[in-house]
Amino acid sequence: MKVIELRKKDKKELEKLAIDLNKKLSDLRLKFHSSKLKNVKEVGQIKKQIARILTILREVK
Repeated sequence: MKVIELRKKDKKELEKLAIDLNKKLSDLRLKFHSSKLKNVKEVGQIKKQIARILTILREVK
């Protein structure tokens, strides 16, 4: 999701999205350590997405 799309969302939607992405990240880390993760780049992409969301949430405050 692009930054422009994220800025259009309200605060509650962004918080929910960040929580969902954190859950997905923990699941991916578990798969990574059990050697079942095929796309390792996905972990980095999720982390960057979470950082974008948190940055926008801080700007809104």
